[in-house]
Amino acid sequence: MKLERIILREIQMPLAHPFVTSFGKTTTRRILLVELISEEGLTAWGECVAGEHPYFSDEMIDTAWLITESELVPRLLGKEVAQGDHVPAMLEQVRGHRMAKAALENAVWDLEAQVKGVSLSKLLGGTRERIACGVSIGMQDTMEAQLAKVEQEIAAGYQRIKLKCKPGWDTAIFVAVRERWPDILLSCDANSAYRLSDADHIATWDEFKLLMIEQPLWYDDFFFHAELQRRIQTDICLDECIRNRRDAEAALRLGSGRILNIKVGRVGGFTEAIVIHDIAQHHGVPVWCGGMLESGIGRAHNIAMSSLPNFTLPGDVSASKRYWAQDIIEPEVTVSAQGEIIVPTATGRGFHVDSGRVDALTVRHAQFSA
Repeated sequence: MKLERIILREIQMPLAHPFVTSFGKTTTRRILLVELISEEGLTAWGECVAGEHPYFSDEMIDTAWLITESELVPRLLGKEVAQGDHVPAMLEQVRGHRMAKAALENAVWDLEAQVKGVSLSKLLGGTRERIACGVSIGMQDTMEAQLAKVEQEIAAGYQRIKLKCKPGWDTAIFVAVRERWPDILLSCDANSAYRLSDADHIATWDEFKLLMIEQPLWYDDFFFHAELQRRIQTDICLDECIRNRRDAEAALRLGSGRILNIKVGRVGGFTEAIVIHDIAQHHGVPVWCGGMLESGIGRAHNIAMSSLPNFTLPGDVSASKRYWAQDIIEPEVTVSAQGEIIVPTATGRGFHVDSGRVDALTVRHAQFSA
């Protein structure tokens, strides 16, 4: 596969509803899309999941655009690339910038699947025909609004409810939800909002029988997470601190958590995500796929990733309509009444990109030819 053209676009997509976490409120997503065009005339797509600000990670869309344009594109443009898992070696001289790298690498995997005439999920090693879906619910303005949102998502069929939390917005919410829905699969996500000094407070959450507490402590730590895990019964799920296979191996050996959230962009692309999946499986640790407010392109990639065998817990890969009044793919991602998404079997990513919709949302554009 020879990459003849690489096109970068920034699109701006207004969310159907504001999404509030411990980082703040998001109402519009700025998204960097990568389009690859091969010598054979095939087109593939990737999405950079970096946010508008360096809050979740040290990357943001503007740094991703700069590093992609100045450092990553020149390393791929006009080059022969045999397969997707060769891309990391071609980009390894550039340290970090995993979300920027993932956008290009994942597009190459999409291209490879098209060349080989197989679905992206099959190329990645997926075995599932359907994936189980959970939902991540941001913080609402009032308790009543929070409970109404939970009720809405349960009615939609989602198999797991995840509540965003932070100091001052945690125990009371868990009490209210558990009193009303004592048997639902429930978890929480702190996005690093707590410290080890909060361990006694966090330990009181054991009574709520949560599936997991996601990344309660520092975003770059798994040493102190191990101490916290020893002090509580509820499983800790690691997210932000797992950047690569070495982090995953070290964290699991330390006992820092008992569940891993694999976000493809956070770890640098499909190649590293597959290895982390395999490491967790070797340790008997389940994984699931987290969301980053992706458009349909990133959502399609998450569906393919979630089809691998050790993705045994419902992920955050929910329906397009939860986030967008209109997505940029056709058909849009839908979730069944049983809380499942059917994994596409068509060649490549399995969803058509609506180029007219993309053009209408584009606010920045750059094209590079070999």
